[in-house]
Amino acid sequence: MHIANAGATITDLGTSDRMRQIAARSGDQFMLFDVTPDGNAAVSGIPIEMTLAQLKTVAAGNITDLGLVHGVEGYFVRSGSMFQVFYATPDNQRVIPGVLWDAAGKNITKAEVANIPGAIPTVEVNGSDGPQAAPAAVLPLVQNATFGTIGNNPAKHLYMLIDPQCIYSIRAFQMLRPFAEQNQIEISVIPLTILDGEDGGQSTKSAMALLSDPPDQIVGAWQSGSEGNRPSEQAQARLKQNMLIAQAIGLKATPTFVWRKADGTEGQLVGVPQNVQAFVDAIGS
Repeated sequence: MHIANAGATITDLGTSDRMRQIAARSGDQFMLFDVTPDGNAAVSGIPIEMTLAQLKTVAAGNITDLGLVHGVEGYFVRSGSMFQVFYATPDNQRVIPGVLWDAAGKNITKAEVANIPGAIPTVEVNGSDGPQAAPAAVLPLVQNATFGTIGNNPAKHLYMLIDPQCIYSIRAFQMLRPFAEQNQIEISVIPLTILDGEDGGQSTKSAMALLSDPPDQIVGAWQSGSEGNRPSEQAQARLKQNMLIAQAIGLKATPTFVWRKADGTEGQLVGVPQNVQAFVDAIGS
């Protein structure tokens, strides 16, 4: 597993429900994992005393089967605007709320969930359904960040602040990417790290890896999951600068979009666009 490659100390906790349990400790941080039957992935989480049958009963009507991956079955469960992914132990006697990682350190869960209809929350500035004016002088700040760009249309330039591990950032980019590939818009992707508390520091590792790439490779590396390269000497300073910019603009969540509107004012959107075509039309002239 990738946790060993990160220099973590691994403690074998034995086998339960036909899954090997381990603890990975690095410095003063530790995480618990349940290794999949094939040994090539692990769920970061603690099994709860609930059978798969009980979960299906409790979440009836709000549960989506994600299929079998590395010998474990995944389930997307929604409760109002919140959701959680559970993985069933091979004997179906317990479920594990958590994230599934493969042996290379790739977040499998984010890819499983990204395309689920209705799983994408959107928060617009001022609560309106349309693009709104952003706080003054946001664009000059984000323009000084380190980013990768896709598309060639300076008149319709969109800045996208993301956490590489954020499933909503991934989904939003998937929706906007065709427009960038057709040069209808130009998207500059700014890597940040805000999910370390949820993914055991993987967000920082991914952001540092992306910020070690040349600007013309950042977007491609993010979308292909190629976020495991060794950080460059400049990566930490670049990430720190991006985080200071995020703090300065009052970033609340990812993805956050910033752009220049046709009337010259700034626009901002937090979340995933509800109407992608209308959103693209509102960018620039």
